[in-house]
Amino acid sequence: MALLLSIISCTLFLLQLLSAASATALTTAIAANERVCFYADVDKAGEKLGFYFAVQSGGTFDIDFEVKDPNEKVLLDGTREKQGDYVLTANTPGEYAFCFENDMSTLTEKLVDFDIMVESEPRREPPARTAQISEHTTALEESIFRLNGMLLNIKRTQKYFHTRENRGFDIVKSTTNRLFWYAVLESMGILGMAALQVYVLQTFFTKTGRRYKV
Repeated sequence: MALLLSIISCTLFLLQLLSAASATALTTAIAANERVCFYADVDKAGEKLGFYFAVQSGGTFDIDFEVKDPNEKVLLDGTREKQGDYVLTANTPGEYAFCFENDMSTLTEKLVDFDIMVESEPRREPPARTAQISEHTTALEESIFRLNGMLLNIKRTQKYFHTRENRGFDIVKSTTNRLFWYAVLESMGILGMAALQVYVLQTFFTKTGRRYKV
């Protein structure tokens, strides 16, 4: 019974460590010529910052981005990027800025999915264990961390397919709109040509030359 309780307590402790990271998953619309910034607080130096983004719709699916530390130093930046996945170490405690800029577009709005994650490193060690359950908990730890890695891979794959689905839908919607307006213009052209032909024929058969009396 004591062995079971120890394993359960160790499992709960490890799960608490795995969930200690704070993450923010958001979707935002960025209008043309607009700059939008989001912020994350870092409590101490050495924490890990994870930053993921993907443009879901709008234009050619690209955006400018920038990451700044509390001293306004640019840590990451990119121009016309479709998506990105970065991990960096926060050397300065304070507020970090994650900014998106849609200056390259004059009319098109961009829809962006992004995650901001702050995770403390290194991980704390679990409480001391007795020699009797040491080998059991070690195997359990390895299994939990392996499952955590597999879940992260699944999450990344889901993000990838979610992005591909949204971009494909946006392309289909844009193509459908273009086909609709092309059909409208083609129909108007056909009707205009038909009306012009009728008018020309009526003019040809009804118009007579001048008459002179002798």
